[in-house]
Order: sequence, then C-alpha cells, then structure tokens
Amino acid sequence: MPLEVSPDLKALLDSEAARIDNPSFIALDPVQFPRMFSSLQDIEIVALLCSSIAWGNRKMICRNCEKMLALMGHDPYRYVMDRAYEDLPDCNIHRTFFARDFRHYLRGLNRIYSRHASLDAFAASEGVGQSEFAPWRLAEVINRELALANDGNGDSRCLPLNLSTTALKRLNMALRWLVRRDGIVDMGVWESLTPAQLYIPLDVHVGNTARELGLVTRRANDRRTAVELTETLRALRPDDPAFYDYALFGLGIESKSSTPEQ
Repeated sequence: MPLEVSPDLKALLDSEAARIDNPSFIALDPVQFPRMFSSLQDIEIVALLCSSIAWGNRKMICRNCEKMLALMGHDPYRYVMDRAYEDLPDCNIHRTFFARDFRHYLRGLNRIYSRHASLDAFAASEGVGQSEFAPWRLAEVINRELALANDGNGDSRCLPLNLSTTALKRLNMALRWLVRRDGIVDMGVWESLTPAQLYIPLDVHVGNTARELGLVTRRANDRRTAVELTETLRALRPDDPAFYDYALFGLGIESKSSTPEQ
C-alpha cells in the first residue's frame, strides 16, 4: 500500500519539482546530450550510453558523456551500424566503464538496430509496455541481446544483471528522458511506454531524501524500495509519477549543500 502523503508535503513536492523541471536544468545534466540530436535512433543510443555512466560527480559525468560522443564522431547511429567500435583502442571512459564495456554495449545495440527500426520498436515487439514492471522487462530483453552479441557474456557495467534486486536507477533515468512528455527537460520520443509506467531513478541521495520526507520506510536502495516509493508518488500523480524525481533531486541537493560533494 502507498504511504499517505500530507497536503503540505504534496505542495512542497509539487513546488520543488516545478522549480527544478525547467530549461536551466538541462545545461548541467547528462540529459543535454541526447537532446543534441533529432533522430530517434541517435537520441536512444545517447540516452542509454549517457545514463549508463550517470554515477558520481555530475561534472565528471558530463565531461565523460562528451568523451563518448567524440569517440563516435558525434554520429552515434552511424557509428553503431558501421561497427566502428571494433577499432576502438582500449581506454578508460568513466571510472570503471572502459572501452571493452562500450564495445559490449554497442555490439548489442547493433544487433537490435539490425532487426528493428528503433529501440522503441524493439521494446514494443517484446511487449515491454504490457509488463507491470516495464523498465525491468526492458533491461531483461536488452541484456539478452547484449549477451547474444557478445558470445553469451553479460556485462553489469552496461546494464545490471541482478534484475530481481536492482533499483535500475540508470535505465529508469534514461526512460524518464525518453518517455516523459512535458516538453521542458525530458524529450518524450517513445510510444511503447507511457509516463504512468515510469519508476523513480533511485540512488543513495534520492533514497535518503525520500526517507527524510517519510515517502518510504525501507533502508535498502533496491528494486522493492524503488517500486514502493514510486507507488506512493503515483498516488499523487497517477499519469506521471517520475515528475517527482525533480523534487527529490532538488530537495536532496539542498540537504547536502553544506557538505562536500562526494
């Protein structure tokens, strides 16, 4: 059962989400990179890749997203379909994400795009939108394709493999970019899912903020907590629960503004 949210807390969440969800947010966030492109395939590829390294310092994340785009000659779909990644020398891209992980991901994407017009079409063909837990279903079928393209091997640095427990923060972030349609920050280019099916991208900071506000009680930042938190927020905004990701981000930034960035 969703936790009850007081009118005052709902007003705070609505106000904070509206404050953060504005065009000025884009320039400091990895969402800026998929927004640089107009074709669906380019947007999808960049959303997946940039969200896959969206952990740690935001400035570093954005710098390394730009590094990935440069490696692809700022032409991601062509780079994937030409298999140019096979000539990429070994290098570090972001913390523990290396060229070998990058190649692993792009081989799987090549396999998907060789059979489907878009990742959105692939998701539709796999019935992702009919799943109660659509993001985890999407991770499952993408992981299957990545393994098939890489001699049966998985790579948790691309997408988590422990789907029964992971909060799936990075893919839920990418889906927020691809599916939400408010025309402000998120792009809303997908048709296979609706905003109502999205889940909060849960990480340590979002989890701590949600617990401080009484939106969730569990201590673990795992799949069950992500689902329970989203259910509570979905009760406030059934058609767009991920809107409150902005509120939790903003309130979380304020709560740690007096501490050094981790």
